[in-house]
Amino acid sequence: MAYSIEAAKASGLFDEVMVSTDDEEFAEVARLYGASVPFLRSEKTSNDYAGTEDVMLEVLDEYKKLGKEYDYFCCLYSTAPFVTANRLKEAYKLLGDDVDAAFTVVQYSYPVQRSLKKNSKGHVEMNFPQYYDARTQDLEPFYHDAGQFYFVKTQAFRDEFTLWCKRTAPLVLSELEVQDLDTLTDWQLAEMKFKLTRG
Repeated sequence: MAYSIEAAKASGLFDEVMVSTDDEEFAEVARLYGASVPFLRSEKTSNDYAGTEDVMLEVLDEYKKLGKEYDYFCCLYSTAPFVTANRLKEAYKLLGDDVDAAFTVVQYSYPVQRSLKKNSKGHVEMNFPQYYDARTQDLEPFYHDAGQFYFVKTQAFRDEFTLWCKRTAPLVLSELEVQDLDTLTDWQLAEMKFKLTRG
């Protein structure tokens, strides 16, 4: 959480850096690092079925009740230790007349066109056999969400109720800047990447 808060503050982009949580202990940590916690999450947005959009809508609505409305917002995950102020600024610059949202993506490390699966007999087969003879360097690159942050125009979010609006621009990151944190192995990889990128 501290990395995300510090990156947001260092970017100089935000009128307010706030943390959404239902846990007072996390709220105290957030305040310790300079974020505000003007309200705690409701029970409705604290369960396992609430999506990020539900949380963001509640945050925007609660701020509206406090007399604060914003043209833009950035949803920055607390599990994004590689996020930097510079990357936040780059994403913000992508927003414009024809772009309502921007978020981080990373290229798949191997072409998905050459991906494999196990069939019903347990044998391996290609998902896309038409690419059997294709050279990997000739295949179109594909990307996936890097899971760091989403910059969105508030009205577009309210209209479409998604962080991936119809007019969304990608900010492409390298694999060294991206790491899911779901397992102990993920954590170990993140530590190695952190040493490589931050010394």
